[in-house]
Amino acid sequence: MQNINIGFIGCGNMARSLIGGLIADGHPAARISAADPDPAQRERARQFDIELLEDNDEMIKGADLVVLAVKPQVLPAVVRAAAASLTQRKPLLISIAAGIRIDTLRRCLGADLPTVRAMPNTPSLIQAGATALFAGPAVTREQRDLAEGIMRSVGLALWLDDEAQMDAVTAVSGSGPAYFFLVMEVMARAGVKLGLAEETARLLTLETALGAAKMAMESESDPAALRQQVTSPGGTTEQALKVLMEEGHIEELFARALAAAKRRSEELAAELGEA
Repeated sequence: MQNINIGFIGCGNMARSLIGGLIADGHPAARISAADPDPAQRERARQFDIELLEDNDEMIKGADLVVLAVKPQVLPAVVRAAAASLTQRKPLLISIAAGIRIDTLRRCLGADLPTVRAMPNTPSLIQAGATALFAGPAVTREQRDLAEGIMRSVGLALWLDDEAQMDAVTAVSGSGPAYFFLVMEVMARAGVKLGLAEETARLLTLETALGAAKMAMESESDPAALRQQVTSPGGTTEQALKVLMEEGHIEELFARALAAAKRRSEELAAELGEA
């Protein structure tokens, strides 16, 4: 992979997280380039000592792989504008734009280039992301490995068999960090109401969240078993869980919340597919 020239269309947060992850993983900065018309975005990417360009077509000329890292709302127009350069060069495309299906990209390009769709999440910014990938029919085994290697540089990477599952991925991991941030937010606020200082409640909440996630990742037991292990009959944890599960119906609430997120993802994909 170190001999591959990787180009980015867009220098935003996710692009910079991937660039940083690739370099940390040993990919030569000299083989990475990025294009963005916004000088402020290019300036933020200057820390990586990569080639920075204003023009997408100029960047595409030397790229073996192009990461499409712009907002979903503008991606169809960006791809149409770069279609001639992309179809001439024929790089592997990796799209990290939520809601943009491979068929939509194919129509914008007017050609069937090898394309991988990826759905990373914001913890990719600290190399702790979770990414689902789906490969279009023109993608080779070698190209799949290449796409997976890039996304693994910022965390976990898993393949899907059906592109339609991307909407569920969006609901679970794409939007998922916000759910955990909300739990942290309300737990810390509840701690303050119980008499803790605000900073004490915040730090205890965040460290507890980190420790619980680490235990769940490293344990052979599933989260349900871990929950049962720390729930003593008649104890304080049992009382709190009764409120959450029996009175708050938390499982039903999360099922409804994720279903709403998945439904909105499907709606956005349909809207963007008509762009």
